[in-house]
Amino acid sequence: MSFQAFSDYLQLEKKYSPHTVAAYLKDLEGFQAFNSEDGQYPEIVNVNYSIIRSWIISLVDSGISNRTVNRKISSLKTYYKFLLKTGQIKINPLAKHKALKTSKKIQVPFSELEIDNVIDSLQSENTFEGLRDKLMVELFYSTGIRRAELISLKLTGVSFAQKTIKVIGKRNKERIIPLLPSVINSISTYLQFREQLPHIKDQEYLFLTNKGVKIYETLVYRIVNSYFSRASEKVKKSPHILRHSFATHLLNEGADINSVKELLGHSSLASTQVYTKNSISKLKEVYKNSHPRN
Repeated sequence: MSFQAFSDYLQLEKKYSPHTVAAYLKDLEGFQAFNSEDGQYPEIVNVNYSIIRSWIISLVDSGISNRTVNRKISSLKTYYKFLLKTGQIKINPLAKHKALKTSKKIQVPFSELEIDNVIDSLQSENTFEGLRDKLMVELFYSTGIRRAELISLKLTGVSFAQKTIKVIGKRNKERIIPLLPSVINSISTYLQFREQLPHIKDQEYLFLTNKGVKIYETLVYRIVNSYFSRASEKVKKSPHILRHSFATHLLNEGADINSVKELLGHSSLASTQVYTKNSISKLKEVYKNSHPRN
């Protein structure tokens, strides 16, 4: 069975990234393979919930986490919503499905000291790669942008006059984020070295490899992980933790949650409220030090 129409819908109408679309299609193909194992189940367009439930049980029995199972079911649910929207089915078999219970992941942000130590260690860099890496860390921490957003930053999105960057977020939503003076200086210095690269293929992008091509996801992760492995003993050291640190530290300093929501590019306040859980320790500290009965 072809999922081309659904793929086009995700890319063109929902504006999902190629990576997200590929993940959705892989989940659908997995369910289709389950259906065709013994030939007794119908095409996935015509299945009922009991068949889907059998698939869920098989996934859980295979040792896959509930979080991963929920993601696969979410892909299937989106597919059935598409079929309903296009008139190919009349009832969504997953309409009343409830997600499996999962334990909430606790994301531990870097401390301000850990971040300062990493940036300080990069202050003496005087090479293209060193200046690029320093700017990368500074941008992640001072703007809270996502890894994919940093990779897709373009030179035309940097405004030295306004001291801002233009970010294209999920579903092609655009937002403007202010920059610290120190970050503006880092961009200016980095660009001077960038211009000296012998062959620049992807001229429009801000961040390049030393071969002059657009940076990629695994490289960005390796860079962040490498520097923070020297400064932090936390288990997870990734670009997302820098984004998490940005939000947590702003809220700890009294930033308005709606403003943080806009900076992060969240579509709902519920997404931003996740970061307030890390700020409760700060509130307890303030309460402890300030309450007259303490």
